[in-house]
Amino acid sequence: MRPSDSRTSSSESSDLSLLRLLRPGRRQSAALAAAVAAATALPLAAPQITRRFVDDAIAGASIRHLTLIALGYLGLAAGGQAVRILTAWLASRLAWDGANRLRERLTEHTLGLDLAFHGRHTPGELIERVDGDVVAVGDFVVAFLLDVVAGVLLLAGVVAVVFTVDWRIGAVLLAYCLLIGYGMVRAQRLAVPSAAGSRAANATLMGVLEERLAGAEDLRANGAGEHTVRRFHQTSAAVLRAERYDARIGTTLLAGTSVAFAAGTAIMLALAAWTMETGALTVGTAVLLFQYTLMVRAPFERLIDQIRQYQAALAGLSRIAGLLAERPSLIPGTRPLPATGPLGLRLDGVGFSYPGDDEQVLSGIDLTLAPGETLGLVGRTGSGKTTLGRLVLRLHDPVEGTVLVGGLDLREADPRSLRARIGVVTQDVQLFAASVRDNLTLFRPSPGDERLRAALAAAGLGEWADALPDGLDTELRTVSAGQAQLLAFARAFLADPGLVVLDEASSRLDPATERRIEDGVARLLRGRTGVIIAHRLSSLARVDKIAVLDHGKIVEYGRRADLAADPHSRFGRLLDLAGVSR
Repeated sequence: MRPSDSRTSSSESSDLSLLRLLRPGRRQSAALAAAVAAATALPLAAPQITRRFVDDAIAGASIRHLTLIALGYLGLAAGGQAVRILTAWLASRLAWDGANRLRERLTEHTLGLDLAFHGRHTPGELIERVDGDVVAVGDFVVAFLLDVVAGVLLLAGVVAVVFTVDWRIGAVLLAYCLLIGYGMVRAQRLAVPSAAGSRAANATLMGVLEERLAGAEDLRANGAGEHTVRRFHQTSAAVLRAERYDARIGTTLLAGTSVAFAAGTAIMLALAAWTMETGALTVGTAVLLFQYTLMVRAPFERLIDQIRQYQAALAGLSRIAGLLAERPSLIPGTRPLPATGPLGLRLDGVGFSYPGDDEQVLSGIDLTLAPGETLGLVGRTGSGKTTLGRLVLRLHDPVEGTVLVGGLDLREADPRSLRARIGVVTQDVQLFAASVRDNLTLFRPSPGDERLRAALAAAGLGEWADALPDGLDTELRTVSAGQAQLLAFARAFLADPGLVVLDEASSRLDPATERRIEDGVARLLRGRTGVIIAHRLSSLARVDKIAVLDHGKIVEYGRRADLAADPHSRFGRLLDLAGVSR
């Protein structure tokens, strides 16, 4: 299959998936269809009562008779409003349910994409895709049902009724509607690009805001506020220009429509007056035609107003389909890792380079760890230590060689088994505005308060947990960097993995706090295989093996005791420079 064919097939599959997510159930669809039909039929019946009232009044009907007709009209009008409210409620509910299903699908899909994808897109941009575009689509679905579908049905009904009254006037009204419709299609070519530009400018602004707010502390500390404000002004100006252009197009279309409808109303009134003079129509029928002419205007105005939402929804659907068409490069396997015990680790001829970059970050990496052994990775910043750790976690796949955990190539491993059996503690800890329990379990079902408290105690947070005002239900608000790091250790204790990767896990801890968790780290690594990435060489005192990386290659590898005892080893010299005893 050619790449273009593959992309086309993927796009069509995404479009079908979107339709399935937005489509309501049969019963809900039937209820909505009935409500739309009623909301269309009741307004069509109202002018018939008006005609009867006018003609009977001219003929000298009694007050009682006219009052009954007026009450009938009032009941019909009230019923029409009630049905329209019901239709709006049903449409909004079904659209909201569909939008929520789409949000869930997009969120799940986005979280399953590779780190390379997330590196190309800012969180603000993804939030706009997952939420902003979905809102635009949901709003359009409601407007489509209430204004487009109901409007088209109403227009068809009006033309049909007018044809039954006088075929000549009906033919003129039909030609007029077709002319207006043609003008709308032509106007859409201007409206869609302007709205798409507005949405794109807003997405860029969201991305800029997210990046600047996330780095507010560094921007302040380094005096970059002026640059940030200037960049914000530039991005906001682009949004303003796009919004102005979009508004100018919309206003022009609305003004042109108003003029066209005024001319159409005048033509219909002239035709009605002419037919009255010939005796073909009664006064009541002329009033009926006038009312139907006004009814034609309202749906068209709503349809034109929806052009902007239509283009926003069209652009949103295109971006949503594009996001769903993204495919992870990491193909999930199906084989589970060993369910219990420490996991052995072997890297065999591993090489890695980031997509689009010809330079290899890692090359020729050969490592072997028996179950229960620990490895310390050392090297200068940029030597490839963190990248190697990500390969062990299967956040990337090597471009050369294999990474085996528990004797299984990680490409063949089931993702759930992999995440359950391989744990990680990094220097950047993510805490959420939620309870301590949810931050430990990461919103998964709780294994019980006893296990949660045991994990906190193992990480050195037992006293802290006992002092919480609401226990494990206490919402996390402000914690120190050290406490955040210790909570990450508690997560690892709770997961009970067979292989642990510690990536600069103690870098944010002061020496006193670091000493407090040394025993906890030892307990975490006891009976488990460990890979420890560290700049503080003192934290590698208990590892079994050392690998020294330089420019993506292992330049020294062996047992820690042997390397420390060798006066000519690189690791030994690093220990001397750091003031750590061999």
